[in-house]
Amino acid sequence: MDCDYLIVGAGIIGITIAKGLIQENKGLKIIVIEKEDEIAFHASGRNSGVLHAGFYYTADSLKARFTRDGCIRLSEYCIEKKLPISNIGKLVVAQTEQDLPQIDVLLSRAKQNGVELHEISEKEARSIEPNVKFHKRVLWSPRTSVVNPKLVLSQMAKDIEALGVKILFKTSYIKRKGHDVCVTSNGPIKFQYIINCAGLYADKVANDFGFSQKFRLLPFKGLYLKSKKPLPEFLKTNIYPVPNLNNPFLGVHFTVTVDGYVKIGPTAIPAFWREQYKGFDRFSISEFFEVFYREMGLVANANFDFFDLAVEEFKKYRKSYMVSIARNLVQSMDNKDFDTWGPSGIRAQLLNIETKKLEMDYVYEGDKNSFHVLNAVSPAFTSSLPFSEYLIKEINSLRSI
Repeated sequence: MDCDYLIVGAGIIGITIAKGLIQENKGLKIIVIEKEDEIAFHASGRNSGVLHAGFYYTADSLKARFTRDGCIRLSEYCIEKKLPISNIGKLVVAQTEQDLPQIDVLLSRAKQNGVELHEISEKEARSIEPNVKFHKRVLWSPRTSVVNPKLVLSQMAKDIEALGVKILFKTSYIKRKGHDVCVTSNGPIKFQYIINCAGLYADKVANDFGFSQKFRLLPFKGLYLKSKKPLPEFLKTNIYPVPNLNNPFLGVHFTVTVDGYVKIGPTAIPAFWREQYKGFDRFSISEFFEVFYREMGLVANANFDFFDLAVEEFKKYRKSYMVSIARNLVQSMDNKDFDTWGPSGIRAQLLNIETKKLEMDYVYEGDKNSFHVLNAVSPAFTSSLPFSEYLIKEINSLRSI
């Protein structure tokens, strides 16, 4: 097989890059390889489905640059394709005195990013969600919506296949051969240019091309407790705590799915191999030692308190502890409604091994032969359409050098 562009990974970024490329030039021959036998098996299909409005991020970040427009465009896409979408908004609540200054930070970031965000009164908050609980201050994000990420990605895959993009499932990247051949589990593929969107293995693929020298991916396990049935009387909107803005995680929150179920989560538990979804499925002894080594290095040397973060997250394996955290966001709830774990996800979080910091923004590297999306964590799903267009411009610029 041969192609103009070979894209490794059929997650949201790989699919939207393929979408942008084929719309730019319908004569291109594009192949997307995906090691699984279905679309959206990994993070793109296991995220919360929340389309974030874009007020969490500093104005100088790529996240801020693309989340606002990405939310609008993905919402429009779902409406156009008649995919389920709930524009139910989000309340962000202070829980302690320490949270109060962070409310001002979020309002400032929203203003800088051109995102609609309002501080509202207790009466206004109760009119939106009578069950909400907060300390003194609360924010309302009317632009936040919820979709079914698997359905979105499945529709996008159909769109690009109709335009001539070939998606090869059960096809794993194995290695690079020479400057223009990729060896896969389904045989070699010759390419003019390769784009690495391999998610949890993006750093490994990048290493094969001489990139990601100072970066390694660390897996964090995201667990949700999901209600047994739809709970239309329990919550009418999503409720989030004010996050610790020094960490790339938003904390345990309530999400109302498009079909009316309610989820509590997610966790950000350090995983011990890259695809530690359940039990010892997909266990790799080499990955275990590699990841454990990185995590122990963070315990000893990180520029943030990784040990305390890890201890706090591991406690969330207990359902009762997760529920106790969630109870701080609502006035009343029935614990028995939340006693089942939903499917877990793994967040591919990039670590700078020189600075010992988790990368907070999107990270990519490339040259005239290859391009590597190394850090496409939340809200990459929300940002995907404008972010991918930006990456295509970067690729075109590199190829013209």
